[in-house]
Amino acid sequence: MSRTDVTFDSWGDRCAAWLYVPDEAVGTTDPRGLACVVMAHGFAGVREARLDAFAERFASAGLAVLLFDYRGFGASEGEPRQLLSIPRQLADWAAAIAYARTLDGVDPERIAAWGTSFSGGHVVATAARDRRLAAAIAQAPFADGVRQVLALPVPLALRLTVAALRDELGALAGSAPHTVPAVGPPGSTAVMNSPDADPGYRAIVPAGSAWRNEVAARVCARVIAYRPVRRAHDVRCPLLVAVCDDDQVTPPDVAVKLARDAPRGELVRYAGAGHFDIYLGETFERAVADQIAFLTQHLLAAPAPLPAPVAS
Repeated sequence: MSRTDVTFDSWGDRCAAWLYVPDEAVGTTDPRGLACVVMAHGFAGVREARLDAFAERFASAGLAVLLFDYRGFGASEGEPRQLLSIPRQLADWAAAIAYARTLDGVDPERIAAWGTSFSGGHVVATAARDRRLAAAIAQAPFADGVRQVLALPVPLALRLTVAALRDELGALAGSAPHTVPAVGPPGSTAVMNSPDADPGYRAIVPAGSAWRNEVAARVCARVIAYRPVRRAHDVRCPLLVAVCDDDQVTPPDVAVKLARDAPRGELVRYAGAGHFDIYLGETFERAVADQIAFLTQHLLAAPAPLPAPVAS
């Protein structure tokens, strides 16, 4: 396979992406062209934080992959930096998928969306809106802001609320964002501070990465209204939901409900796995194999032959 740096426009800013194309012997003999998986990371994540490992496996299976950074994160343009705006990220998803459909050699009717953690929720919202998507994968997904907030320890929820209000007021005054850590140890004022959050996140970020452990705090006041699980019934394409049963970051029971509410939902569960286990080791190997099987079935399977004409 080959990997090239590309960019696409999203509302006047350039989003940086990697485009993976499989070898001719693997993926380009289909007369329809290549199927393509569009991917982006989760909460404050960047593409090199183990998403390249998934992308390489998908490309080896014969799929093109477009893996991008959101505006304001990683190598993409966009100001202010580290601003996690849900509407802005959903607009980036729409722009990425639109760009993928224009790529030479890519079949615009065989595009899949792949998201993990917070972007798992974005994939559900995107698939509910874009009925042309051929498939979608939501891995350890954020599914319901209400449940997410209720799962927080009360002292942490209060501290994050104060930080969010400070950031909102600063934004009105034209100040730079007031940030909080995305991950931290238990007891810290970080959005994710479960025992596995800080070591788990840092284990997937390579040395020299552009990742910054901070996010504009205002998202903490807005996330409660974001409930992708309520859009599950609108997702018409096949949707694979990968659930880590011991997830302490995104409640697994809501992710299970998401899979069951989707008309063509498929559920796969990983017993004993925490939120970050799915990126590494044995759980990664199982998950990526399950996802390749799903994508092969829904994107790479030969089209059904046309019925034979009836003799007159």
